[in-house]
Amino acid sequence: MDTKALLDRFLGPNAAAGAGDLATRARGALGGNAGALLGGAAAGGLLTLLLGGGKPGKVVGRVATLGGAAALGALAYRAWQGWQQNTPPAAAAAAPPAALPPPEFQAAAPDFQLALIRAMAGAAMADGHIDGTEREAIFAQVDRIGLEPEAKAFVFDMLSRAPTLEEIAAGAATPEQGAELYLAARLVIDPDQASERMWLEALAHRLRLPAGLAAHLDAQAAALAQ
Repeated sequence: MDTKALLDRFLGPNAAAGAGDLATRARGALGGNAGALLGGAAAGGLLTLLLGGGKPGKVVGRVATLGGAAALGALAYRAWQGWQQNTPPAAAAAAPPAALPPPEFQAAAPDFQLALIRAMAGAAMADGHIDGTEREAIFAQVDRIGLEPEAKAFVFDMLSRAPTLEEIAAGAATPEQGAELYLAARLVIDPDQASERMWLEALAHRLRLPAGLAAHLDAQAAALAQ
């Protein structure tokens, strides 16, 4: 299975197109040029389809602005740096770091790319807004986009049963990966909804995020929506 292609399709249909290699895309995100970097990567990704009408526009817009996996890693790395340097979360989110993300934040391993998908899908389905009828409509859309059989089977299986917090957290082999999984979920959560905020707090606990790191990751997500 081409997990990188599936992750990009999950984030947006053009997330892998016209943005250059991973380093170039990450450099653009760190430099604050995410809009130009990601082009039209927003609308129509599988994640946006999952969010559907069950999420407020600000959440869909935040996911749409993100685009591909390289930008996700860049944002997680910026939060990590701010946390390590004891910079206030809002200030860290506004100031791009000087270096490209190290390999720990580049989501290169296929297993971790699938873990990111599970985190976002689990967050998208955390509020239970997807009923049987909507699920069937999503299956029909997925069937039309031309995924390879193995990727399609993975998506169908995941959408049939929302990933649990334990399954999502199990995808993190390192603290850095835990931070990126949390950020991926945070981008599709509406923190104004108490049930979703509780779900996110439970995920942070299961990921064993160090004290203060979640606040930095939250700030990155909030800045992306502005």
